[in-house]
Formats: sequence, structure tokens, C-alpha cells
Amino acid sequence: MKPAARLEVAGMRDKVAEIWEEVCVGSQASPLAEYIQTTFTVEDESLRWIRQETARKGLPSIHIQPQEGAFLRFLAAVVGARTCLEVGTLGGYSAAWIAGGMAGDGKLHTVEVNLQHAEAAREHFAHAGLSGRVEVHVGQAIDLLPALAANKPYDLIFLDADKPNYPNYLAWAADHLRPGGVLAAHNAFGYGGKVADESVTELAVQRIRDFNARLAEDGRWTTTIFPAGDGLAVGVLRAAG
Repeated sequence: MKPAARLEVAGMRDKVAEIWEEVCVGSQASPLAEYIQTTFTVEDESLRWIRQETARKGLPSIHIQPQEGAFLRFLAAVVGARTCLEVGTLGGYSAAWIAGGMAGDGKLHTVEVNLQHAEAAREHFAHAGLSGRVEVHVGQAIDLLPALAANKPYDLIFLDADKPNYPNYLAWAADHLRPGGVLAAHNAFGYGGKVADESVTELAVQRIRDFNARLAEDGRWTTTIFPAGDGLAVGVLRAAG
């Protein structure tokens, strides 16, 4: 390739990277990001109410972003999800997105360690007409796994809490998802990209980094990262053999 052509390709690559970062992890005020938000990531009234009510109740503002929620809904729809598990309910915003992509007779089990948050989520699910489809379990998810195993095989598992146990949840998911089932893990970038900085030694970041590496290297999974918000690591469990 001629030098001029190489420079042109490099310039195009840089421009694509710039647009990708702007849309997925950068400012939500850009025209392209706004276009995507208003065309493909539209919150319905129930989702908007849950997000606003979660903030009004003073729950931590750590839930997923709408574009991440839309992607989770998409994943649930793609796999025809009927049995799902979520670790980390908070106010129920992500659970409502997932439920929106599930089959009509589907059931989502969501685990929340904080009783106040769990009660708020139950109220939100009732308001959204989801009480019959979403069951809130209160406690440490890692301790509840033996009981939750009774619902296997799962079609989709979403992790968004208890980051130090992400590697343990990965091992459990491999044994409790059906072939073709999906595992999605939030904060795959480690709170703003810390996973890429080896000097960061926070336990949660170390465990997320370990989780990402194990997921990517384990031949049982087909994997990628959806680079919106703080990143969603995604693995599809392959059929044995």
C-alpha cells in the first residue's frame, strides 16, 4: 500500500474510533448519540417512571444507562428468554428492560442484598405490571445460588453487583445456562476504564479484570464487549462438543 493510502486508511480508522467512543462511552449530547437514543433506545412510560422514582427515593444513581438496557432487552429477545437471573436489582430499572425482551410466560429472578432497595423494586414492578414475571430475592447472591440452581437452565444471566465475586458467578453460569444462553456482566470497563490500567489494584477492579480474562479465554464461550456506558461483557455458552 502506498504511503498516502496508508495515511488515508489510518485517518479513517481514527475517525471511526472517535465516533464509536462518542456514541458509546462519550458525551450523550452529540447529534449522532442523540439520534441513536431517540431512535433505538426509547424508554417507555414504565421505564422512565422506574428510573425517576428510583432517583426520587434516593437510591444510588448506579443503574445501567438506557442504551445498555435496550441491549439487554435485545439479548433477551434474541435468545427467546423464559428463565433469567439478575444479580443486583437496585430499583428494578435493568430488570424492567430485561423483562421487556422476555417471552410473555417468562420469569426473571433478581437478587438484591439491600432490603430497602428490594422493597422499592417490588413497588416499581407492581406499578409496571411486572410483579407476576419478576421475583425479587433478598440476600447475598453468592449465598442464594444453591437455591437459585433449582430454576436451571437459565436463558440469560445478568451480573451488576458484588464485583469481587464475578469470577465465581462466571463459573456458576457455565453450569446453569442452557447451550446458547447468554451471560452479560456490567462494569466490564472497571468504573471508567480502570481494567486497562494494571497499576489499579482495587479488589473490585482486579476481579472484573480477572472475570474478563477468564470469559475471553474460555473456549466454552463466544464473547465480546458492548462498549456503551461502563461496558457490558457478553458471553454466549456454546453447546458441548
